Amino acid sequence: MLRIKLRYGSLAAPIGGVAYCVQAPGLTALLRNLPNILTLLRILLVPVVILSLREGQYVSALVLFLLAGITDGLDGWIAKRFDCVSQLGTILDPVADKLLISSTFVMLVLLGDIPFWLVLMVVCRDVGIVGGYVILQLLGDEMVIQPTLLSKINTVLQIVLVSGVLLVHGIWAGGAILVDVLIIAVTITTVASGLHYIYHGVIRAEPTA
Repeated sequence: MLRIKLRYGSLAAPIGGVAYCVQAPGLTALLRNLPNILTLLRILLVPVVILSLREGQYVSALVLFLLAGITDGLDGWIAKRFDCVSQLGTILDPVADKLLISSTFVMLVLLGDIPFWLVLMVVCRDVGIVGGYVILQLLGDEMVIQPTLLSKINTVLQIVLVSGVLLVHGIWAGGAILVDVLIIAVTITTVASGLHYIYHGVIRAEPTA
């Protein structure tokens, strides 16, 4: 194993994909907090994206939105690669994602770039999932909500839709048909994932006679 000497310790860097072993105290603290720092950065980018849209700066909003998306992937990779998953991070990460996507969706509705009914559908699905989970907890059901494949696909499509809308209004005016296709895809996956959660949370949770 290759070992890099540091002033206050050492860093064992793997060859062949083996997990890192960090022995430098300062570096360990940095790595353990870096995912949460990136998540907080994503949250701080939300108002900047909204302000850019308010000023009609679609290209700037697109760059910032993509930057936020990069931090989303990067914080998850770092947390898993260096075993830095924290309880705070598991709470902040989905909150940051929903805050970014939902805020951008609402702003795009106000600007008339995407239909109101689509955002209403997405919000109702999310509220329904959270509300259903709370009700089940109050009834004593210890069910844990896990993101399904449909839900993950829906989230990815929402991100692609926002990126597509910003791209069309900022750079590529000829891509309007792509936005229409993405709206249909988001609609279908939103309904499908919502029904899937209902099936797993209510129907399958009922005891058999």
